[in-house]
Amino acid sequence: MAKLPVISSKDLCKVLCLIGYRIDHQKGSHLVLIKEGIGRLVVSVRNNMAKGTLRAILRQAGLSLEDLLRFLEKI
Repeated sequence: MAKLPVISSKDLCKVLCLIGYRIDHQKGSHLVLIKEGIGRLVVSVRNNMAKGTLRAILRQAGLSLEDLLRFLEKI
């Protein structure tokens, strides 16, 4: 099993946009992304995301670690 990568919130937002989320608005240091039929997802804007935060966002978005790594290769 691969290790959780250290990525920026900008790269994470690119991956989330690839799977159908769109940026709705930003409030302070948090981006709010929405996906029709799924709901909203809040991403903290940081240079390097904490691993626990990244893991929680992936769980909410329904992405596995393997999916994340595959999408990161595309951006």
